[in-house]
Amino acid sequence: MIKYAVISSFLGKTKDRFHEYNQALDLEQKFKIASEIPGMAGLECVYPYEVSNAEEVKSLMKKYSLGISAVNVNVKAEPEFRNGGLTSPDKNVRNKAVRFIKEAKDFAVAIGADKVTCCPLGDGWEFSFQTDYSKNWTYLKETFGEAAAYKPEITLYIEYKPSETRGTCFINTAAKTILLIREIGLPGLGVTIDVGHSIYGGANPAEELALLHDSGLPYYVHINDNDAKWDWDYFAGSKHLLAYAEFLYYLRKYGYDDYVTSDTSPTRWDVKGMFETNNRITARLLSRLEEMERKGFDKVLESGDYMAVWKFIEEELFGLK
Repeated sequence: MIKYAVISSFLGKTKDRFHEYNQALDLEQKFKIASEIPGMAGLECVYPYEVSNAEEVKSLMKKYSLGISAVNVNVKAEPEFRNGGLTSPDKNVRNKAVRFIKEAKDFAVAIGADKVTCCPLGDGWEFSFQTDYSKNWTYLKETFGEAAAYKPEITLYIEYKPSETRGTCFINTAAKTILLIREIGLPGLGVTIDVGHSIYGGANPAEELALLHDSGLPYYVHINDNDAKWDWDYFAGSKHLLAYAEFLYYLRKYGYDDYVTSDTSPTRWDVKGMFETNNRITARLLSRLEEMERKGFDKVLESGDYMAVWKFIEEELFGLK
């Protein structure tokens, strides 16, 4: 059964280059807000900057009846990671980044979570002749390999992103992430698929999901949307509703029964309202897709007649009868 979660840092104060949004909150206030959002079942918390005290987190989980969808380990914020943590030419810096991931796994064990997710945003490049691609690929295999070998029962999910904080991230597509994991060749590794990252990276989220499913690797889902130009973290379906519905169709088809976590930034909009919308639109689309399947949508898809497919979508998904 699909459950809904939210990255806890988006419940408090956020900022861009020019403005700050919403109020700074402590960890308990974030748990409290999450517990008041209809359908919310968990939080994804950022280690080590947002959470580090396991007993405090376990107490809040119990008090507010919320789970932890994942521990999100930050390997980009330290000054040493500015030019890359996992791919730094300095072995000591790479060791520190790996240590953060190992500690995040320890923290996950301590609070009863089953996964750690990591998006290595500081690892990448901007210009031609700036970096040795082969050497950095080797570093990624070494660092993620060492992290995977440590407590492999806690799956480490690698999140890919086309860019930010680097002009181009080394891990920028689902296919490249799968290739990296295959070359590492160790258990305990999976992929975090972020719907918005696929969209602004020029990919189709449903196709990348299919690729991940067929790879046999475990995957974990972040939901949001954008204008296909940048990772704005709008609420799910706000720009690409049909593409999001297709993504959810395959998520159902493949029997996904873990968390879908809102990686969505409220900025100018009501915090609770935005995350309630994510949960509501996702649940309603899933329900409508289930009804469409009962009415024979799968057979229509298999027919290869896209005009018939579109008519079915008009009538049964959009309700245009």
